[in-house]
Amino acid sequence: MENNDLLEEAKKYGFIQDQQVWLKPFMNYPARQVGEVKESEDDSLLYFAKRFELFQSKVNGLLERIATSENKGSFLMKVLHLKEQVGTYDALGNFEQVYHTLARAEEEINETIQQNRGKNLSIKLALIQEAEALQHSIEWKEATEKLKELRANWIKTGPVEKELTAEIEERFRVPVELFFERKKNFFEDKRQMVNRTFDKYRDLIAQSVALQNSEDWEATTAKLKQLQNQWKEVGGNLPRKTTSRLWTEFRKAHNHFFERLKQKITNEKAESRDKYYEANYERKKELVSEAEKLLQQHNLNDAVRRAKELQAEWKKVGPVSQSVSDMIWERFIKACDKVFETSSLEHYIRKRQQASGVDMSETDGLQARINALKDFIKSDKNELEVLESNLGKLSDAPGNETFRNMLQGKIRNFNRKINTKQELIERFKGQLSTSSK
Repeated sequence: MENNDLLEEAKKYGFIQDQQVWLKPFMNYPARQVGEVKESEDDSLLYFAKRFELFQSKVNGLLERIATSENKGSFLMKVLHLKEQVGTYDALGNFEQVYHTLARAEEEINETIQQNRGKNLSIKLALIQEAEALQHSIEWKEATEKLKELRANWIKTGPVEKELTAEIEERFRVPVELFFERKKNFFEDKRQMVNRTFDKYRDLIAQSVALQNSEDWEATTAKLKQLQNQWKEVGGNLPRKTTSRLWTEFRKAHNHFFERLKQKITNEKAESRDKYYEANYERKKELVSEAEKLLQQHNLNDAVRRAKELQAEWKKVGPVSQSVSDMIWERFIKACDKVFETSSLEHYIRKRQQASGVDMSETDGLQARINALKDFIKSDKNELEVLESNLGKLSDAPGNETFRNMLQGKIRNFNRKINTKQELIERFKGQLSTSSK
């Protein structure tokens, strides 16, 4: 506005009296002094008119911000403040028009606030319903996240009517706090239950460790098995890593005891077996000793009969240690073989003597026995050669294993019999040498 127009506007709403600048009365506001004349009256009136333009500009700026804002209610106090300044601001202008403009803005804001508070009430009632629906939930994680979200939305939601505020806040607080109190109690109970479970496991471990070196084998075995059953009954819901660690400690004590028990049983069995083997060995040595003396203590027929009895008794005696098994058996079977080979030889000599009808001298008899044994050995070696040849031709197929074992057994028997016959030859040669002298 040009200065002349502005000056006219100032004179319309103000006047000079006694070198004082006055605002004319308007509405219920009386005339009031807004300043004093500094230089000329017109300059002073123009100055206060321009101050009004500043005030008007401030009001217009606020109205524009209100018009473009979604949260109009936040400007209410600014409107009231400017409205209050209408009666105190030192300027010259149409304050009445400004007052009505601000009053309309206030009214519109209050209407908006009323509408918003109605919406806020609806929103908060819905939030209360959601909170009440969750207050007894046991889905702790999901319900906690949802209630935190509801609480954030509650804070973001604007106010409701003042007379309803306390009631609405209380209705929302109660279900939220009820849920979190229940959650706190639940996890406290769970923690205590976990501690009780942990303590039960530790007690079972302590009892097991106390028993792991016991030598009361029967009673301790029963007690440890009872502790194992109690372990299964503890249950609880400890973390897997903790349960695994506790179980390892518990099992270690039990394994220690049962390994000791196993070793004890093994030792007892070994000791019992050693005693059993030793008794069998002593009995077999007795049988060997008797077999080796048969030809010295009995006539030939009695010796053959007793050798067969000894063989039958040998079969009834249990095993001996592997370290002496082959040796004692070789001694026994060789002693029996000498009896049987001698019997066969004497039978052969008697038949030859009966066939010739001539009695042989002692020297001739010894030589005849030597020659007969040599013939027998030759026959045995022929048989042995056939057996060894058959064994050599046998393939390594698993199906031939039984037949192979049989051939090997026969070969061992023939070798033993040949050795027995050779020993008899050496004995007869010794007698022959003695007789010749």
